[in-house]
Amino acid sequence: MDPKECAPVALFVYNRADNTRKTLTALLANTLARQTDLYVFSDGGRDEASWQAVREVRAVLHEVKEEVSRTRTLNNMTIVERPENYYLERNIIEGINQVFEHHDTIIVLEDDIVTAPHFLEFMNDAFRLYRDEPQVMHVSGFTRLSPNPSLQREGRIYHEGGDNQTQNQDTDSGQTQNQDPNSQTLSTPLPLEGGDGGGSYFSPFMAGWGWGTWRDRWNGHFLHFKTRDEALEGLSPEMLSAIEYGGVFPCLRDLDRRPIPWDICWALAIRRAEGLCLYPSQTLVRNIGLDAGTHFRTLDRQFTLFGKRLRLPLSRLIQRYEFDRPPYMRPIVLTRQTPAKDPAVEAAMARALTDWGIRYTWFGSILRRLFRWFRDARWA
Repeated sequence: MDPKECAPVALFVYNRADNTRKTLTALLANTLARQTDLYVFSDGGRDEASWQAVREVRAVLHEVKEEVSRTRTLNNMTIVERPENYYLERNIIEGINQVFEHHDTIIVLEDDIVTAPHFLEFMNDAFRLYRDEPQVMHVSGFTRLSPNPSLQREGRIYHEGGDNQTQNQDTDSGQTQNQDPNSQTLSTPLPLEGGDGGGSYFSPFMAGWGWGTWRDRWNGHFLHFKTRDEALEGLSPEMLSAIEYGGVFPCLRDLDRRPIPWDICWALAIRRAEGLCLYPSQTLVRNIGLDAGTHFRTLDRQFTLFGKRLRLPLSRLIQRYEFDRPPYMRPIVLTRQTPAKDPAVEAAMARALTDWGIRYTWFGSILRRLFRWFRDARWA
């Protein structure tokens, strides 16, 4: 593929050197990496401690850039070092706008998104197929739903895969390993045809883990809202209910954050325009930063013992995060479909989004009930 036809990647990093290295390692292993321009936007620190972490991240960036210059594993790599702390929202919004000064499409990654080897293929195929379909506003490499024809008819959660082993990426080492699909995280059934290696679907729901868009869609619709009232102006109660899937996904709470997160603004822009997002039938990315993200935390804790970094998986005693699963390591065959919202997909999406994708163990369910009881008793 001609580098001029490949969408550039914008990578946004802050203070996580290990995650940044893993994200870059996976990106450079993509089949279209050599034809891809990479722009890295490194946010500045807030205090001396955070600046130290930022300097560690930037050391990794320059090390990788030297490797890229030597091995030509990317078409080009540009590092933009912010002189101060922009915070996530400003860094991402200004970075996207800067890339769009020179390109018609963009692929957006953050410093905790490990991609499968065929992620860039899928994204570029989608940009080509739906370039002239303005209703398709967003392409995601991550899906909350996965196909399994034998069980999706029963409408229940299932294990991904079959009897054979598939290769998955070890996100701690950056290497590949054989892994039994039946040991992977359960996923919500996806009502589509295609099976392994094929299939995609549309939804008005926007997912921000490894995504992309076109310049005309972004420039024509995105607004970074300053207040909740501004964000919701003109939206009917029916639309608000649809955005939150009848209340099971209360994402509009994010409008009370300051600054308002970029992703809820983009999600509202897509909804207002009656746009759609394209998803692969299998997830092509994995978020490895759920323990220390800007907008998300888990109960897991990390510590060092005898010089070795270890993780204490406290969350597994209480809950399982359904969206934490290895990426699909083979190509996804993408064929053009007529963009349309599918009620069956939306019903499956509502099930997947319930409780933010968290599935509680019996112990976690008891703790959750006790917490609610104490909370309600306190405010009674």
